[in-house]
This record gives sequence, C-alpha cells and structure tokens, in this order.
Amino acid sequence: MAIEATYVPSPLDDTLPRNPVLRALRIGWSWLRRYPVIPFLVLALMIICAVFAEQLSPHDPLRGNLRSAYKPPIFQEGGTWEYPLGTDHQGRDILSRLIHGARVSTIISTAVILAGGIGGTVIGLIAGYRGGWADQIAMRAVDFTLAMPFLLVALVVVVVFGQSLELIIVLLILFGWDNFARVVRAETLTLRESDYVSYARVQGASQWRILFRHILPGVVGSVLVIGSLRVGSLILTESTLSFLGVGVPPDTPAWGIMASDGRQHLSRAWWIATLPGVAIFLVVMGFNFLGDWLRDWFDPRLRQLRVH
Repeated sequence: MAIEATYVPSPLDDTLPRNPVLRALRIGWSWLRRYPVIPFLVLALMIICAVFAEQLSPHDPLRGNLRSAYKPPIFQEGGTWEYPLGTDHQGRDILSRLIHGARVSTIISTAVILAGGIGGTVIGLIAGYRGGWADQIAMRAVDFTLAMPFLLVALVVVVVFGQSLELIIVLLILFGWDNFARVVRAETLTLRESDYVSYARVQGASQWRILFRHILPGVVGSVLVIGSLRVGSLILTESTLSFLGVGVPPDTPAWGIMASDGRQHLSRAWWIATLPGVAIFLVVMGFNFLGDWLRDWFDPRLRQLRVH
C-alpha cells in the first residue's frame, strides 16, 4: 500500500512575509543581525577618520571660499571631484567637515564610555556586593541622575560656563554612568551568592579580590553591550546639543552644527544638512547592530536561536 507524503509547513514559513520584497528585506535584516559586518565597518571607519583626519581631508574644514559656495555633490549635475560631497554656504568642503566631525564624535563618545563605564561598573560592583548603606547611596544617586532633565541642565551649564568640548564631555559623563551601575549591581547581587564566590570567601580572599577577580569577569559581557549601545546614543545626544547651539563651540566641525547650519539652506542646497544627518543615522544604527550582536553573543540561549 502506497503512502502519500504530505507537506507540513515550517514555522518559519509563517514568520516570513509572502511579498517577495518584504521577504528579501526581512532576510537581509536577519543576516545583518547575525553577521555584524556593517557595525565593524562603521567602527573601523570612525577610528580611521579620528586618527587620520588631517591626511584624509582634501581641504581645511574651517576655511571657506565664497566663490565655491553651494557647490553640489559629484553625483548631482554641476558637481566636481574637487568637492566630492559639495560645499556649504561659506564654501567649506562637506567631506572634510564630515571626516573631522567623526573625530569629534569619536573623542566625546570614547571619553564618556571609558569614564562612565569604569565608574559605573565599580559603583555597581561595590553596591551589589556590599549592600547596606553603600547600596542605598549608590541607588539614590542613580535615581537622582535619572530624575534630572539633562537638556535643561545642559542649557543652564552652557549659559553659565560657555561652550567647550571638555564641558560637554563632563556633562555626558555625569549623566552616563547610571546605566552601567544599575545593570552591574543587579548581576552582582546574583553572582555574589554563587558557589565559586562562596568558595573564594571561605578560602580567605579579600573583598576586592572577589570583586575584581571573580565577579567582574561575569559582568564584562553586559558592560560591553551597554557600552556599544551607549556610543550610538551619545553621538545622537552630542549632535542634538550641537544642533540646538548648546554643544561644542560653533567653529567646531561637528555633525550637529553642520545640520543646524544647513537647515536654512535646504531649498537651495539640501546636501548641507542631509549628509551630516545620514552620517549620524548610519553610525547610530551601526552601533545599535553591534550592541544587539554582542548581547546575543554573550547570551548562550540567544546565540543558539541565531544559529538555528
């Protein structure tokens, strides 16, 4: 007697859209999440621009030439290779300003992530392991930081002390350590009850040795994930402050300042404001992809889901 084969639909068939375009976009999105090629390219490009800004820039980003104002990009009629991405209303080269803007964003995000990440991690470790008054003080400081309106504080501080790159970095550090502290504290509360920590305590290990030798390696993955996600938000925050005129000094070639300068010339020269916006979008999305990939990589359950 012949046995007829029947088709049993796969669960994946129900999750993918039937439209071929949407299906291709969904598959492409899944591929980007699984293989972080774009995030690493964005990270490499940011580092290269930050280190070799002078060598890569075809023109001085601060020097303008009114005779060359409003030059269009090379892919638009009238564009030339002298200014591949065009010029702004003062005749300054957009490509050179974008490259130096990447340096500004890299300096700010690196300084804030290092200082805020290290400080928040240490505070979270101590609060989670010691508990008691140390935990109460740390968590009340976190609550106070979260309750403060950052933009309003930034406006007041800039009005009082003036605009400077160092001031923006300090402000972002003061408002950027709390996420690290909260997550590290929560994981430390769990890890301090683990068997290997109890064994180290019985063996007479000091508190600092337990914290940095046994507990810290268990929270490094979460710290890296938070740091990668914070880079994108920091660049977006710095660009927003510069766009509003309370960020870095106006003569600094920052992406937010470029977008702010170009909004008055959108009808005549769309590229002045649009290209910095595209750069911000690509960098923020790239670091979000990187954080998403790191989160799944450090979580064995999510990593198994991606493999299968």
